[in-house]
Amino acid sequence: MEQTIVAIDQLVKRYREKLAVDHFSMKVMEGEILGLLGPNGSGKTTTINCLLSLLKFDKGEITVFGKPMSPEAYDLKGQIGVVPQNVAVIQTLTVAENIDFFCGLYIKDRKTRKQYVEEAIRMTGLEEYRKYYPKKLSGGLIRRLNIACGIAHKPKLIIFDEPTVAVDPQSRNAILEGIREMNRQGATIIYTSHYMEEVEELCTRIIIMDRGRNVAEGTTAQLKASLRNRETIRMEMVTCTDEMLADLKEINHVYEVKVDGECLMIRCDGGTHNLVHIMGYFAEKNIPFGRVVTELPTLNDVFLEITGKELRD
Repeated sequence: MEQTIVAIDQLVKRYREKLAVDHFSMKVMEGEILGLLGPNGSGKTTTINCLLSLLKFDKGEITVFGKPMSPEAYDLKGQIGVVPQNVAVIQTLTVAENIDFFCGLYIKDRKTRKQYVEEAIRMTGLEEYRKYYPKKLSGGLIRRLNIACGIAHKPKLIIFDEPTVAVDPQSRNAILEGIREMNRQGATIIYTSHYMEEVEELCTRIIIMDRGRNVAEGTTAQLKASLRNRETIRMEMVTCTDEMLADLKEINHVYEVKVDGECLMIRCDGGTHNLVHIMGYFAEKNIPFGRVVTELPTLNDVFLEITGKELRD
């Protein structure tokens, strides 16, 4: 039977007059990589801090591994790894010493800790840098070290808060593959990011927060299926007449046609041969056009429709 790793029920958190989290609920199931998305100020960080018992909250219940979470729940906290957005390493310690220090907060047996440190170094691709001090590392390598420090004690639940911010493509790929490997080894993961291509590639399920509420959740496919817009076709045009715009709106599944600069933008709410039908109309009317691009909906489209905001705000 699938186990619930995290359960947040009707969480409310106020900062004086500001309602930061508004009766927010979510569940994270064992083995998931859950993407937690939301614009700045949506309540993601506050929710995570409440989950970790770093903040007191006004109402609601939080359980982790089936037990109530509290500031004194050290048995639960020992099974959680946190990789914060802001790098948290010790500048006076080498890579290996940093990982050993943070692992030592949870693992007291030296032999076990040595093994865990080596495994964390290998998983994050830091073998060649074990004796380097943080100031000698690139931004991408610092991010990898930050991850190694957060996961070396082999937690069952790992929270990643935008772990690939401002890193090079090679490091980003290494980080994402490392997260997949941790998940394959049994870790349940909560992942926040503003890079939607990462979320689509990595996460098995997604929750979208806005104004402190859970406004949508599901798989990537389920969220995209909730959109009216299923396909956008852009065509470079020389001229567009009112008659042509009206004719295009009569084509099956076309629900919006508008001029966007030098392009004609056509939105469709379904269908599998929309481009064929539209180009057939232009051929029949002998209307010239330039480059044609067809776009399927993205998570950014989902987010924009639900919240009215760009994901990268």
